[in-house]
Amino acid sequence: MIILAYDIGTTGVKTCLFKLSEESSLEGMSIHLEDSSFAGYSLSVLPNGGVEQNPQEWWDAMCKTTRHLVSRDPEMCARIEGISFCAQAQSVVLLDKAARAVRPSMSYMDQRSGSVRKAHAGGGPQVAGVGLGFLLQSLYHTGVVAGSDKDPVWKYLWVKENEPEIYARAHKWVDVKDALVARMTGEFTMSQDSAFATLLMDKNTAKSVFSSALMKRLGILPEHMPEIVASTAKVGTLLAEPATELGLHSGIPVFSGGSDAALIGVGAGCVRPEMTHVYMGTSGWVSTVTDKNIVDTNAMIASVVGVQPGLYNYFAELETAGKCLEWVRDHLALDEINIYLSKQHVADDPSSEYKSLYDYMSKVISETPAGSGGVIFAPWLHGNRCPFEDANARGMFFNIGLETGKTELIRAVIEGVCYHMRWFLETINKKLRTGDKVRFVGGGALSSVTAGILADVLQVPVETVPEPQNVGAVGAALVVAVGLGRIADLKDAETLIRPDRVFMPNPDVQAVHERNYAAFTKLYAANKTLFRQLNQTH
Repeated sequence: MIILAYDIGTTGVKTCLFKLSEESSLEGMSIHLEDSSFAGYSLSVLPNGGVEQNPQEWWDAMCKTTRHLVSRDPEMCARIEGISFCAQAQSVVLLDKAARAVRPSMSYMDQRSGSVRKAHAGGGPQVAGVGLGFLLQSLYHTGVVAGSDKDPVWKYLWVKENEPEIYARAHKWVDVKDALVARMTGEFTMSQDSAFATLLMDKNTAKSVFSSALMKRLGILPEHMPEIVASTAKVGTLLAEPATELGLHSGIPVFSGGSDAALIGVGAGCVRPEMTHVYMGTSGWVSTVTDKNIVDTNAMIASVVGVQPGLYNYFAELETAGKCLEWVRDHLALDEINIYLSKQHVADDPSSEYKSLYDYMSKVISETPAGSGGVIFAPWLHGNRCPFEDANARGMFFNIGLETGKTELIRAVIEGVCYHMRWFLETINKKLRTGDKVRFVGGGALSSVTAGILADVLQVPVETVPEPQNVGAVGAALVVAVGLGRIADLKDAETLIRPDRVFMPNPDVQAVHERNYAAFTKLYAANKTLFRQLNQTH
């Protein structure tokens, strides 16, 4: 079986061709990435806290990468049996009747809606940034509450209140992958996990629908809301016009797919309660599978509807994880560690042992002592959501001395992201068991150095899987396999996805990480007022 999976990330799309082997027994079955192609697109950061993307750029990147695969693998592409998606989530994409966006997508990082949130959710005693009345009504109808400026409902209302002419042209409100499914099939839907991410899905009905009570309270038009379907549902088939643009044949079944938050765990093989994974891509998170619907309003963590019926992902998110390392690459690593030698990229040197800048940075980090000489980095480059919500929070290097060099600063960034992941894990553990090990996936897991630091900071074994940067696409491919009846259930991912390496914590560095972590968790409270004074825009 050949499956086409699109991984729609924050900075680009990776288009993947998978082959699911034909063995009859699950134990003998395997899923293999046959080929892939990547194309990037832009992310616009606006002065008012807005973060936007042009949906046409997503489509152009999909067409470019798909045609690239067709040119390299025409026979395999002719045998594609299903298409699905793994995508960034909690964006607001407003489509017209032709499934074209009426304005740029408002990214999950967009935080311009603070005044809208206060106007609609304030009033009375405040809990977790919203009024008690709104909190109780939201929890009753949905089990969660939109308490963050970045939550989609406030972005939707921001458009309604600030761009009425554009709002009047909208036919449906969808998320990223649902917009692309609509363009492919002409059908306007949301998968259950995407619908839950609006924080408007009614928990008190057998059928998946949006809460009419909350929509009425907030002034959301019911006709803007699409049909809610399962992630494994066949939404439609690839229409002739988009098929031509992609270079594929029309009629291929298109499945709803899921968000990265839902499908990365599946692709990591974490499909049973207590199984926990750590993800480091552009963003980062810790997620534990559970059968309990839990909300921690103080820490901004909730049980998020996933792609498996009856199971949730108890999910704690960091906006900037790998983005912090990208920042370091661009702004710190260009001099002292000699990434450029005579203005030549080290990975371009034919005699170099390094395949990328990150390989070289990993080597430098590995040679810097644990604890980074006491330097601590706070990875809040675009505010923070959990375990505290503050759009004004920013990154910092703390405790720099005369002896501090760039190598300590670079290692401190990796350790700072890992400290935040530990903060997540400890916060989750207050509500749930997280097992005695974690799976580590995303681009960050390509580095054995980062995996080792994560194990040292968490003080639990850390497992990685083959090609950890592609687990979201693997999850999307498994959605197709279930939808077409090739495998029975997504829980079969536990058998299909096996770890390839285990990193054990080093007890010799536990003390220095305990010291640094204790300081790390106090940095925000100590600087909260200063963050507000320096960064508050409204």
